[in-house]
Amino acid sequence: MTIDWSSVEELRSDLISWRRHLHMHPELSFHESKTAAWITEKLRLWGIDVEINVGGHGVVGRLSGHAFNDSNKPSKHIALRADIDALPIQDEKEVYYKSRVPGIMHACGHDGHTATLLTVACWLAKHREAWSGNVTLLFQPAEEVNPGGAKGMIESGCLDGIDCVYGIHLWTPIPVGVVASKEGALLASVDEFSIEIHGRGGHAALPHQTVDSIVVAASLVQAFQTIVSRNIDPLDHAVVTIGSMHAGHTFNVIAERANLHGTVRTFNAETRTYTEQRVREMTKHICEMNGAKADITYYRGYPSVINHKDHVQRVQEKVTKHIKDISWDNAVPVMAGEDFAYYLEKVPGCFIFVGAGNAQIEATFPHHHPKFNIDESALMYAVKVFLSLVIDPS
Repeated sequence: MTIDWSSVEELRSDLISWRRHLHMHPELSFHESKTAAWITEKLRLWGIDVEINVGGHGVVGRLSGHAFNDSNKPSKHIALRADIDALPIQDEKEVYYKSRVPGIMHACGHDGHTATLLTVACWLAKHREAWSGNVTLLFQPAEEVNPGGAKGMIESGCLDGIDCVYGIHLWTPIPVGVVASKEGALLASVDEFSIEIHGRGGHAALPHQTVDSIVVAASLVQAFQTIVSRNIDPLDHAVVTIGSMHAGHTFNVIAERANLHGTVRTFNAETRTYTEQRVREMTKHICEMNGAKADITYYRGYPSVINHKDHVQRVQEKVTKHIKDISWDNAVPVMAGEDFAYYLEKVPGCFIFVGAGNAQIEATFPHHHPKFNIDESALMYAVKVFLSLVIDPS
């Protein structure tokens, strides 16, 4: 079959307008009440069954097309997901649609994800005769912070009866006009740890009478760098990063306590467990060697995003078949994390990168940057990717 995209293209101006509205009115994770209400209003306007307050401020829309597809076989029940939360970052772009909320902005493309799924919802609701089966729309809160919003939505039953699930991430490291994914591990697991080192404070001129928590902390930072370089198989992948270190208040006092806050990123369960073990062992022994003690809080966050082979192949087939001005690429795994991983642990599916980068309009700043922006032509590509998976159910 072929897909006539003309009626979809008619929604392009709405798509961009919705994205810009969301960009101007961002809300942080677990606080997306106004965003959720705005989404709900539109879905109900289009006659879509809506469930609100799912796993927090999540919104779930459900709609059906024809009962049977062209092969006269029951169609799959497909779930499509968009995340709706923003980040605690000051928007530094000079555009009229920049964030109007001080200190908060959509710096990762979630405004585009939400506008994309709204456009898909609008078209599906107005053209039920053009597709078959059932579609569940997952507007998920709180992707950006642990424990994430996906777990709460799943626990609320959003995947009940679902055969497969797909998610899209607008991705500026990939140029607009390119869609990419891969089977297996695409994004890393995300673990978080905090270490409070207890030394013995004292006068800066009398270090022999103290246990310097800053020296111990510095030793730990250095030691952790050897976990990846000397403990992990070079053919495997891992990241250990200390993102925050705090100790002391003035120049002439040796600090009693020091605090480290870091993250571990891995692709497989064995490496994940081993890296945690090494963090704990190094902390214990380095503290003992220096006469200090430490309290460790180690939190296991999102698992790795593991795409299912059959669904990666299906996405590639539909994209290359139906979207003529787009190209497919095999994605390179990224050490960033995504709680879409929880959906893929429950039902098969695929997470997809849609290129949104364009140097000519400065849409190349990294995700989570104060000047982050996307090439908005990527939005329609994202819409067509989702619709290709629904309209052509084979």
